[in-house]
Amino acid sequence: MSHSAIRAFNKRYFNRLVHRFAGVSRTPFALIRHVGRRSGKPYETPIIVMPLENGFVIALTYGPEVDWYRNVQAAGGARLLWHHNEYALKQPEPIDVRTGLSAFPTPFRQILGLLGTQHFVRMEY
Repeated sequence: MSHSAIRAFNKRYFNRLVHRFAGVSRTPFALIRHVGRRSGKPYETPIIVMPLENGFVIALTYGPEVDWYRNVQAAGGARLLWHHNEYALKQPEPIDVRTGLSAFPTPFRQILGLLGTQHFVRMEY
């Protein structure tokens, strides 16, 4: 299955499933709340995060060209729902893959490695 086919499947099915518990369960899944850069429409997108002091590391599992990330960049920030708490996050700052992966526990590092995740950002609150 191609990378774009996996992305389309996840957007249509997996994200809908994850949306039900992202942000409120004890998992690395969170909801990033952002506004469309062209439409002005509000969106919630499930993402994978790990907390850091005063912020979060976010795995850009599909790279930096995804809509939610471009919307957050254009807006200069977003809101994040994680473990029943909402955070106002500032502009994302790209970090290197080694630093990004090291923020995650071993099982998640392995999964992100298998997915070929090469892009991570840090967002502070």
